[in-house]
Amino acid sequence: MISFIWYLIIGGILGWLAGVILGKDVPGGIIGNIIAGIVGSWVGSMVLGNWGWRVSDFYVFPALIGAIVLIFIVSLILKGMRKAT
Repeated sequence: MISFIWYLIIGGILGWLAGVILGKDVPGGIIGNIIAGIVGSWVGSMVLGNWGWRVSDFYVFPALIGAIVLIFIVSLILKGMRKAT
């Protein structure tokens, strides 16, 4: 149970940090940050492997890079959807 809570906290922090680095708001607020951090971590680990600092079950650098890429892609999609309407 405690590891799950850490998983959510670290995912939220990584998602928030990726949004700050990009200068873009993550849709969905804190839930969006958590989702971006967790999914970004998964994508980053699949593409970049597991290296760097490990916090809970997250390898920080691949997770952060994955979250940045995920937020960038989502922001492009949302921007395109706003222009279409």
